Amino acid sequence: MKYPETKRLPLVETLHGVPVPDPYRWLEDAASPETRAWVDAQNRLTRSELDGAARDAFVRRLTACYDYPRTTSLVRRGGREFFTHNPGLLNQPVLYVRTDADSEPRILIDPNLLSPDGTTALTAYFPSPDGALVAYALSAHGSDRQELRVRDVASGQDGPDRLAWVKFASVAWTKDATGLFYLRFPEPGTVPPADEQYFGRIYFHRLGAAQTADPLVFETPDQKDLVPLVDIPHSGRWVVVTVQRGASDDAEVYVAPESSLTSPGTDSALDDDGLWTRLFSGFNAAYHFIDDADGRLLFRTTDGAALGRIISVDPQDPTDVREVVAESSDRLSLAVLARGDIVASYLHNASDTLRTFDRSGRPRGALPLPGIASILTLDATPDDDGVRVVWTSFADPPTPASFRLTPEAAESNRRFERRAEASPFETRQVWYVSRDGTRVPMFLVHRAGLSMDGARRVLLSGYGGFNISRTPAFDPGTVPFLEDGGVFALANLRGGGEFGETWHRAGMLQRKQNVFDDFIAAAEFLIHSGVTRPDRLAIEGGSNGGLLVAAVMLQRPDLFGAVICRVPVADMLRYHLFTVGRFWIPEYGSADDPAQFEYLLTYSPYHNVTPGVRGPATLVMTADTDDRVSPGMAKKFAARLQADAAGGPFLIRVETKAGHGMGKPVAKLIEEDADILTFVHRYGAG
Repeated sequence: MKYPETKRLPLVETLHGVPVPDPYRWLEDAASPETRAWVDAQNRLTRSELDGAARDAFVRRLTACYDYPRTTSLVRRGGREFFTHNPGLLNQPVLYVRTDADSEPRILIDPNLLSPDGTTALTAYFPSPDGALVAYALSAHGSDRQELRVRDVASGQDGPDRLAWVKFASVAWTKDATGLFYLRFPEPGTVPPADEQYFGRIYFHRLGAAQTADPLVFETPDQKDLVPLVDIPHSGRWVVVTVQRGASDDAEVYVAPESSLTSPGTDSALDDDGLWTRLFSGFNAAYHFIDDADGRLLFRTTDGAALGRIISVDPQDPTDVREVVAESSDRLSLAVLARGDIVASYLHNASDTLRTFDRSGRPRGALPLPGIASILTLDATPDDDGVRVVWTSFADPPTPASFRLTPEAAESNRRFERRAEASPFETRQVWYVSRDGTRVPMFLVHRAGLSMDGARRVLLSGYGGFNISRTPAFDPGTVPFLEDGGVFALANLRGGGEFGETWHRAGMLQRKQNVFDDFIAAAEFLIHSGVTRPDRLAIEGGSNGGLLVAAVMLQRPDLFGAVICRVPVADMLRYHLFTVGRFWIPEYGSADDPAQFEYLLTYSPYHNVTPGVRGPATLVMTADTDDRVSPGMAKKFAARLQADAAGGPFLIRVETKAGHGMGKPVAKLIEEDADILTFVHRYGAG
């Protein structure tokens, strides 16, 4: 295959005494005419390879697969239920409101009306405690940057409030709904451009006021990599700020009386050194706020419990910490407070279960999900005995369910019911042994009754990082692959959160190779157990998962027939210099540190493409407006593969008006999935 001509620079940097070539650094500049011309040429090549009758057939089939109803969130506030729903092929889900589960819903916010191409997304919404108002976040073209607006629920009209410079939206309403606290980042021009992604601060906004009048109430001016998240408990008495260290869950927690932060005329609450009380310090454990009960604040934490436990603390006496729910043998992943009970979600072998406890922590019952499944959202409030859940599985699209807690046990008046039609697919879990003897689970999804003949086409996926759990989820993009006799495999690698913090830490920093070894062992298991063979085994991953597949395709190219490498973190020596990359240093390490540089260089995909190295057929995918993972890394990786690697082919697809994946319209998802399936069928079919 003839690739577009790509300029190669004789650029070599010496880092910690080691010469490091970086011949394609010029591709980091997305705005340069030279880079744009290169992207255009690469996209033309990719289109010439993928377009045709086979792809057209996938588009038609995928369009039908995406045409299904799904509800992706469900919350209740002040006697109103709010839920996001897509009846089928709308580019973006719509926010609806209703008075109860049996009343007729009405549209409250339809983001599909905000842009003709469907690239404006409703990325978050926060009903006020009385359900009369909704603060909501909008994102354009998949950007992490958001704008907050406030809509009156009764009239369906927006107020004058427009809050800019928001990312990772964190919002907490005051009890009387006259204002809200929110996470905000620096206004452009107030800090150097590279710092606009950092220095997150908490501000208070009184409804109707100009954003310029919003007082700053919490900041960490000497530590730009910290991200403060804000909560107000149901009582409205306190403001709780959980300060996370970058993308890590490790946190410190601060609390202040709500009234002290909202008094008129307050310029900056930080002027009073005694205002905030630090409840937990040291960034040595995760803390996730639940709510308040009986004058105490409840948290999920990994402090003294790698799998998680629930504790309470007196907000006026940080030394008064009590255990409420002890650590169990499963990973605690979510918890809410419903009237007199705690409702918690636990991961058992990477599949969710629900358990209930009274406020003293005494177990009261369990609500099993239908088979191998996941809980997407869990909602309740302390003044109501109702609990709302959205669940999914490999065979079930996101589905809402509600139940009430009775004095006897957790009883459901709306059981976790599957749709009437039976799924043609089955899911099973297998276990295999990694290089160092660690047992790792993997889900296999395929047509019911499909025989494993040693030559099945397999699409193997993984992530393995940032304490993120990969659990069962419905993906219409894999349906044509499964219908055609393929097997989808999901490996639950170390580095993820499926088995708690110990599992996570076993795959981070200098132990990152464990993640790659786990994934390689998954591929070997699929081959040796008679499911498939290497030329029919494709792998895929995005973001940190893109790093995963990029690293293993170079370490073990003999195992794979095709690679789908989406929005990858591909340059481990420079990733922290772009977008929010510094947030990932606690997970990966930094090349600025000599010891960390040494292990980062051993697996950094871009730096391990050496002349003559073999690589399977690879489709690298990125987006021109990705402000999470810099698209320059994907471009550099693809350019180096095309120049130096044997095998292939090596193609790159650069999407327009799309970011890291958040809020991607259905029309773009269909086109993207059609390219993936076309590539896998062409190069991963043996």
